[in-house]
Amino acid sequence: MNSQLGDESRVYIIAEAGVNHNGSLDLAKRLVDAAADAGADAVKFQTFKADKLVSREAPKAGYQLANTDNQESQYEMIKKLELDEAAHAILIEYCKSKGIEFLSTPFDLESLDLLARRLDLFRIKLPSGDITNAPLLLETALTGKPAILSTGMSTLGDIELALGVLAFGYLRLNEAPSIAAFERAYGSNAGRQKLRDNLTLLHCTTEYPAPFDEVNLHAMTTMRQAFGVPVGYSDHTRGIAIPLAAVALGAVMIEKHFTLDQNLPGPDHKASLEPAELHQMVRSIREVEAAMGSTIKQPALSELGNRLVARKSLVAASAIGKGELFTAQNVAIKRPGDGISPARYWEWVGKTATRDYTADSKLES
Repeated sequence: MNSQLGDESRVYIIAEAGVNHNGSLDLAKRLVDAAADAGADAVKFQTFKADKLVSREAPKAGYQLANTDNQESQYEMIKKLELDEAAHAILIEYCKSKGIEFLSTPFDLESLDLLARRLDLFRIKLPSGDITNAPLLLETALTGKPAILSTGMSTLGDIELALGVLAFGYLRLNEAPSIAAFERAYGSNAGRQKLRDNLTLLHCTTEYPAPFDEVNLHAMTTMRQAFGVPVGYSDHTRGIAIPLAAVALGAVMIEKHFTLDQNLPGPDHKASLEPAELHQMVRSIREVEAAMGSTIKQPALSELGNRLVARKSLVAASAIGKGELFTAQNVAIKRPGDGISPARYWEWVGKTATRDYTADSKLES
């Protein structure tokens, strides 16, 4: 099992605060409070420098236009949502005090260096949009930190190339980076082992909110079989039904956006859970993972006592005298189940009674 996941029987739940702090440290702390109160394992933010993330001419995505000022550029929107290094340090300590892991996604090399080296986070979360950003993937692996990689908008080929870059970095191979070198690293036993030890892939549909008929949860199985690493799910649908289904299909990690109020201004609030919904999702995931249980089909301890009550036995449908034949007319099948099993019905019909029976008395050998 991937070493970053800890208890392999427990789904790792990431409450994605993202940029729903709206640039406010106070609001960010309140998001930490809500995630911790809900029982999430981690609360995740986003770390970026607007000048390094987006050009001043870059258009907004459709969901961003729908939820923010459409006269504002993507650069202007992003610039207002930056958190500086001091804010990160404060939030990390605040998370420690609340017993929840601080996570963040770096969107540029400078932000990666801040998270992995200066702030020394245990693990790094990489976004779907950077699955082709080989320099960022390589530098992430070179930090030696475990990585979580979302795979929205990707084909299996996109993912395989990204895994090659990460394998190359984790192996610290003494050769120049190249597509061929990445392919060799991915194809090696040592490279595959590094990925198993350090990487979790998240299936994802990158739309906000994601249409239910475009989620394709079965792709998790394909990814797990194709790449041999733990696979989870990053959810952008409305509600909590799809994360629960993902857990039932074997997701080892769930990531879900949340906010304090869906009516707050900002690009992601509308597609985020509110605190009560986040709490319900975490509780429901824990119930689903408990229900997954064992692959062995056998009576549960709690139902053993119910077998006697729910199952049935062969009984006399009416008075039967010694020497009479048991027939379809005078043999019945009734509760409780502490007598002759009805599975033996045909053995008894046609036999001769060896004693007298009153109506409803159990047949006896």
